[in-house]
Amino acid sequence: MEPEGSTVTMNPCVLLSLVLLLSPVSSQTADPALQDLANRNSDFAARLYQAVARRSDDNVYLSPFTLTAGLMALLSATNGPTQDQLLQGLTLSGLDPQTLPDLFQTLRDAILPSGVTLNPQQGVALFPAQSFEVSPSYLDLVQTKFRGNAKTLDYSTPQEAVDSINRWAQEQSGDQVQELVTNLDAQTQLLLATVASYQTRFSPAFNLSLSQEDRFYVDRYHIVMVTMMFRTDRYFLAYDRSVKAGVLQLPMTGGAAMLVVLPDEDVDVTLVEEEVTAEKIQAWIKQLKRTKLEVQVPRFLMERSYSLKDVLQTLNITQVFQEDAEITNMGGAKGPRLTQVFHKSVVSVDERSDDITAGGGVNVFSSPPPRLTINRPFIFIIYQQNTGSLMSIGRVVDPTRK
Repeated sequence: MEPEGSTVTMNPCVLLSLVLLLSPVSSQTADPALQDLANRNSDFAARLYQAVARRSDDNVYLSPFTLTAGLMALLSATNGPTQDQLLQGLTLSGLDPQTLPDLFQTLRDAILPSGVTLNPQQGVALFPAQSFEVSPSYLDLVQTKFRGNAKTLDYSTPQEAVDSINRWAQEQSGDQVQELVTNLDAQTQLLLATVASYQTRFSPAFNLSLSQEDRFYVDRYHIVMVTMMFRTDRYFLAYDRSVKAGVLQLPMTGGAAMLVVLPDEDVDVTLVEEEVTAEKIQAWIKQLKRTKLEVQVPRFLMERSYSLKDVLQTLNITQVFQEDAEITNMGGAKGPRLTQVFHKSVVSVDERSDDITAGGGVNVFSSPPPRLTINRPFIFIIYQQNTGSLMSIGRVVDPTRK
């Protein structure tokens, strides 16, 4: 079925006529060490996303930067082969584990400055069983370097432990994550929990008064009606011939941006996401050129929850889950093994904005520019422009489903 109402088809001929030969968008930070860590984190994020996406045909959404903070906090408690394998799995081989917390803190502060309202709201916590000690020095490291927490729980009463973790998740996410876990094993030794809640604020903003219902083509046989946000402006656009997909950048407040990756009509979104790597994302950003466009993007709210033990093991992070795991730096002589990793993230994409000019939404051009309608499954990537750090990534198959 050929989508109706889609005035711009993402193909090379159309896009080459749209893209103006202006300076490409780039993301650079002054410190090479920070840029290296940002690139490594983005590489892990892309691999994690692919591993999760391969397991589902539904909507997908992850906040890899939050999960990386939790895994790096755990890394600081490991030794020996366990630490070496975790470094390799996180794409951090060759970096000094002793200096990583300080380096990550610097990168985090460049992306999410302290003293301001965080968007996203994030939470990172390690929950060992009560039989394992958490030293004051390790707790301070987790709180200071990773903005997280480390707190023992009594897993012999599983429901009380579930309630404690869910209360923590609710507090950390501004009440957006209501339920992170549903049940726990009484033999649990150590849990890593990460949550994130993201309310997108585009700049320039979409105008609520111009939003209207339109069709979204879930697949060849299924159509849903969604609210399409609308704005006419000068946007950055690119086209990747190798994967047959267009890339639209939507600037956001706070120095962030969203990339919307829309495959051509005859290309399955899962084929494109198999090519999503840190290098590919950086290449898309560098290829972006500014052009006049009418843009229609579906409004959506997505809430996704994952137990990531099996996924992380496919990324060669296995030893930390075994009985002989060397997790000893929390304070005790014999540490716990990691039992499970829980991750839940929420993203709301709509017209809300802090931009005082949000009531605009229409630029007057001498002639109507082409219209780009995002009306079939796509990938979206939220990143910080100053470092290129990948914050969150998802796949929208059906915008009407959370």
